[in-house]
Amino acid sequence: MTLTVAEVIGLPAIQAGQPQVLSARRWDEQIRWVHVGDIADWSTLLQGGELVLTTGAALRKSPARYLRGLADAGALGVVVELGSARSLPDAAATLADALNLALVELHREIKFVEVTEEVHRRIVAEQFEEVAFDRRVHETFTDLSMKRVSATGIVGAAARMLGEPVVLEDLAHQALAVAPGPDTTVELLEDWERRSRRASGELGGDGWLMTAVGTRGEEWGRLVVPRATADPARATKVLERAAVALAMDRMIERDRAGLHQQAQSGLIDEVLRDRISDEREIAVRANALGLRKTSRYFPVTVRVRYQLTGADPLARQRRNVTLLDAVAHAVNASGHTGLFATRSDGEVGAVIALSSNRAGGTDKTWDALGDAVKREVQRIDGVQHSVLAVGTPADLVTDATHALTDSAHVAEVALAMDAHDRQFYRASDVRLRGLISLLQNDPRVQGFAETELKALLTADRGGPLSDLIVLREYLRLAGNKAALATRLHISRPSLYKRLNAIERTLGVDLSDAESMVSLHVAMLVLETRRGADSAIAG
Repeated sequence: MTLTVAEVIGLPAIQAGQPQVLSARRWDEQIRWVHVGDIADWSTLLQGGELVLTTGAALRKSPARYLRGLADAGALGVVVELGSARSLPDAAATLADALNLALVELHREIKFVEVTEEVHRRIVAEQFEEVAFDRRVHETFTDLSMKRVSATGIVGAAARMLGEPVVLEDLAHQALAVAPGPDTTVELLEDWERRSRRASGELGGDGWLMTAVGTRGEEWGRLVVPRATADPARATKVLERAAVALAMDRMIERDRAGLHQQAQSGLIDEVLRDRISDEREIAVRANALGLRKTSRYFPVTVRVRYQLTGADPLARQRRNVTLLDAVAHAVNASGHTGLFATRSDGEVGAVIALSSNRAGGTDKTWDALGDAVKREVQRIDGVQHSVLAVGTPADLVTDATHALTDSAHVAEVALAMDAHDRQFYRASDVRLRGLISLLQNDPRVQGFAETELKALLTADRGGPLSDLIVLREYLRLAGNKAALATRLHISRPSLYKRLNAIERTLGVDLSDAESMVSLHVAMLVLETRRGADSAIAG
């Protein structure tokens, strides 16, 4: 460990000499080395920061010259062993004080070698420890970089190395990755944005340590130890090395929004997988990632249908990143805030806090947001159709996150309905289609649909006006034959003939209410399973 002048004087080897402090200058400064000698001129031997041990011959002969020489050479002070029969002149203490030198007089003989061995052993041990620590820091973060560990992993390694909490934030003071250390996440991130801004404004106020992340002139974040540390120099060293690892990872990824998106997606994933369930921790992390505190949180899913563009996984990933960015931009530009995550190919889930004056979520609000999202999403190459589904709002971020499963189901059904006249959907808008979508993988439901429509599916030859299309539209119009003839642009006699043929094929009476319900349900099952466009063209 590093020793101060006071700590050296406190060593048992020095205390055995009955020390008398004549000047306590430089008392708490760390010494670099200890020299022993009785020479009068130290100017060529000292480099600064040393403590001199001497028997005092030169000091007694010319106190002023000796002490000025030590001061000019950068020494911290001198310990002089005179023995019990001698003492320094009073002027020596006054002069040492004026020259900013520590001066200690020993009244009993000691073994200087015991002092130098102890002091040098401690100094060298600390130097070796610092070298070992530097090597450990270098090896740790180099290994993390080689393994392409995530930002969370890098921040966690820094926190473990320091035994302190560490936060990676972006330039807007939103926490991207957190390693709480001995604290809890709630304690660490509570009111984070305001506290971080204040600390940044005071250039490290409250003892916070901050290190910029990113290349010079292109910093994109900060690593923060949000409290005073016992060893700021060591902590700064770790933060700087961790910042380099983060910058290298960012340069490789070349994705400016990647870390923020990863952090938001990671939080949603942790909640859905029940890896964290403490609402206080979830809420404070969500708030630190930009989700505004509000009384109601809405689970929202945006789902799109793409044109066929091949199965290149990298292309799909880039496309989904673009979709996520488009949805987040539309929400934020509309004055709302949210957490966003890619749930599957072509699907983005979000927990949204509406702007304060629209926190209730009226239809007008959702119409405006749905329109904004649709405009942004339609700019993405290959998007054919998109829907926005809103689930039941919740008071807690946790509950709203779990409700994403329900909004995703609504979005799936709404997309299959292929309607373009609505800006958003709720569960009440999908009704029977929603139930069928939930049950579509049940073999009994599939068997029912096949049984009801098998004869028609087998006999139907397709074409622009197939029997399936005629039956589908007949059922949609609740058996209104006049309206059906108008919609299909055929004469009534021709229509009646087609309907009679369909009745014979299926062996049912199309005017019977129960038959119409059964066929309509079977038709919805077929459309849901295969998609409205591909199952029944028209």
